[in-house]
Amino acid sequence: MLTATSPVTRAGLDAIALKPAECDVSNAESLDVETIVIDYEGRSHLPEPAVLESLAETADLFVTTPVRADGFDPLGDETLLETLPDDAGRVLVAGHAAYLTDDERARAVSPRLGAALETDPEAWVGTEGLERIAMATGATQFELFSRSTERELRSLRRAGFDGRISVYAPAVFTDDADEILGAIGPYLARRRPVSSALPEGARTDASAQGRAREILLEAADDYALAGPEADVRERTERLREAGATTIVGYPARGLDTVLE
Repeated sequence: MLTATSPVTRAGLDAIALKPAECDVSNAESLDVETIVIDYEGRSHLPEPAVLESLAETADLFVTTPVRADGFDPLGDETLLETLPDDAGRVLVAGHAAYLTDDERARAVSPRLGAALETDPEAWVGTEGLERIAMATGATQFELFSRSTERELRSLRRAGFDGRISVYAPAVFTDDADEILGAIGPYLARRRPVSSALPEGARTDASAQGRAREILLEAADDYALAGPEADVRERTERLREAGATTIVGYPARGLDTVLE
């Protein structure tokens, strides 16, 4: 149960996503949260089985598993599945190209999602880049937050979709512009509409100036949950009203910022 003093609770988040290349995920055992999602950042960064087992004892654990990657491929090598706790949930994704080999990138996604869901029907399905395929599965949708998320959620609910929808977003609990850009500026700059609007060669971190700084700070509202905890809570409540069932925040300033 979350406490009244938890930053996660004050911001209205339901879950926290952790990147094992950036932090010691075992420290999340003391995190006051009900659900933890471990992002996949390559085979070498997959936490040890004992760490995952321990996390699964303290929270509902989900692990992102790219269905095209060796070790998680339901139509090939899925030996890494054996290292996951029996009670850990999965987030099925196509897999970011940066973490895949050429052979893995060439593998078809749709049949692999279908095969994975046959053996794990309770898994979530990441929608980035394959929204129609993900929707066709009927599984819990794992949406990357953007400026259009609220509108899309309302449209899905009006169209009769009654499945679960989880929304994932970088979270930065501060109104300090330098802190926001230092934590998520480069992430914002990679979003296509932002990238196309930025001046060529512009800095994208806390040192951003002029028009680039204005664009990035506007993008922080469109692509992240950034601001004081009370402001973020207003955003998460609007997402729930629009149809989201779970709000997953990635603590972009570090795990220690949510370990109160």
